[in-house]
Amino acid sequence: MAIAGFEGLTSRILLDWVFEWPRVAQVAAPGIGLVLAWAALHWFGRDASPSTSDEYLRAYHEPEHPFETRPFPARVLASIATLGFGGAMGFEGPSIYIGAGIGSWLERRFGRYLTKDDLRLLLVAGAAAGVSAIFKAPATGAIFAIEVPYQEDTAAHALVPALVGSATSYLTYVAFYGTTPLFAISGQPHFDATRLLGALGLGILAGLGARAFALALRAAKSHSSRQSTWRRLTSGGLGLAAVTTTCFLVFDDGLTLGPGYRAIAWTLDPKRSVALIAALFVLHAIATLLTVEGGGAGGLFIPMFVQGWLLGRFVQGVTGTHTSLFPVVGAAAFLGAGYRTPIAAIVFVAEATGRPGFVVPALLATAIAQVLMGTSSVTTYQYVRRPPAPGTPE
Repeated sequence: MAIAGFEGLTSRILLDWVFEWPRVAQVAAPGIGLVLAWAALHWFGRDASPSTSDEYLRAYHEPEHPFETRPFPARVLASIATLGFGGAMGFEGPSIYIGAGIGSWLERRFGRYLTKDDLRLLLVAGAAAGVSAIFKAPATGAIFAIEVPYQEDTAAHALVPALVGSATSYLTYVAFYGTTPLFAISGQPHFDATRLLGALGLGILAGLGARAFALALRAAKSHSSRQSTWRRLTSGGLGLAAVTTTCFLVFDDGLTLGPGYRAIAWTLDPKRSVALIAALFVLHAIATLLTVEGGGAGGLFIPMFVQGWLLGRFVQGVTGTHTSLFPVVGAAAFLGAGYRTPIAAIVFVAEATGRPGFVVPALLATAIAQVLMGTSSVTTYQYVRRPPAPGTPE
């Protein structure tokens, strides 16, 4: 219910309203969102950071630093401002944060009835519920919540609570907004040697691209933390205005505004030139980096999905194929590598597109992309694997 309210207010009311503004106002909108996000974090959150999903990972790994409830309203308001005014980030970050926040509140409310291990189970169940609802993808929610804490491991002990939280959240959300898949993809892939080899090649490109994107995101976060508030807001707002203006000039549309769903819809036309797709790939990446550097609050799951989709769509155009295989495979590989969540990425593609037939090529590409990712990730709060139990040899 909380995610349905958050998404309805942010996307279906505020962001849709922004898309109706004159173009000059749309150009300024992301910068306005950054200022409002800073104001919420400064005055209501006592200068809290804009991090959302990272707070879930920190609370999971560091029991001595429990999930903080005081900045919760400020971070949610900052997310509404960032995303509702067209910031190029995803809705899943705040959704994970809201779900984990509800789980943390339940921990405090009923903590006397729970063991120490049970407390983190509610945190995981809440995070799973957040992802499940916002993507209308219950399996993805459960798998992502237990996969994302580690790069080469999972929080498998929390699987059953994650499944329950994810399933109930999905059923509640779709009661409001229906069960239509997030992305309307048509057709089924025809497997042959050319397409499977293409998927492997795309996996290499996605792995290298995700690694570069992760490094750029971490650099943007680091640079943002070293800047003064007004310098950060000014450079972020002006930079986003320049990117949006360029989009209007090149595409006659503000395709970098919002999480990127409109950019994906634009690429579904097979007549789009590869030069324009390459330009959109670059512009969307810059818009995400500027939103992060400007102190925006939001997620990185969907921006990476969009980057992978655009990369795959570029390969599709270059090779002259007439199938949505490569965009779907690129999205899975780029996302799985960037967040180090290969299983969740593949399941998300199947659920979000409604086309499970894309899974086999996505498995190949995602595996290759994982290898090329090395130890990089878009978040610094992941552990490589679970620590050994006391008394167990490492």
